Amino acid sequence: MALILTVISIFALLIGFETWWRKHRAHSEFSRKFIHIVVGSFVAFWPFYMSWNWIIILSIAFVIIIATSKYFHIFQSIHAVERPTWGEIFFAVAVGLLAFITHEPWIYAAALLHMSLADGLAAIVGVTWGKKNSYKVLGHPKSLAGSATFFVVSVILLTGYSHVTGQSLSIDAIVGLAIVTTAIENVGVRGLDNLFVPVIIGVVLSRI
Repeated sequence: MALILTVISIFALLIGFETWWRKHRAHSEFSRKFIHIVVGSFVAFWPFYMSWNWIIILSIAFVIIIATSKYFHIFQSIHAVERPTWGEIFFAVAVGLLAFITHEPWIYAAALLHMSLADGLAAIVGVTWGKKNSYKVLGHPKSLAGSATFFVVSVILLTGYSHVTGQSLSIDAIVGLAIVTTAIENVGVRGLDNLFVPVIIGVVLSRI
């Protein structure tokens, strides 16, 4: 029942956002990242009520669905972005790959929330306030405002993880890991950061 409700919820969110986007024609990047935040934050807590095997199966299913949607332009609200990106597919891959890296629900949640919250909020802040402090990495636009947002949210997530799990991460470890993930978010062009950031968080927290 939980699995069925999860699948229905994901599709309801996507259809709802798509309907809203087509009606209002909101800023494509803002719309895409808002969906990214909501859906990604929901997925981050799957391990608390769903088996790891089902998470892997759903990840594979969503890779196929998103690739099909991208090819046939079905969910335009998540694909209508000017720059070339495969971020949605890489994120779906990360959802399943993390289930192989860790079987600790809070590590899984912290890793995925880095992309749903840290990356999503960084993009929204960058689009809104980053025009005057923008720069390019490998030809792709970035901003100091967006990168600073990613770093701050990463520190908050890692601090929250340390508090909830009782695993005492030092300030140096938290700040160091936040710097590394912020750097990866900068160089992970074409959406590759959606794969590399959560994987690195998952691997590092599993070994601390």
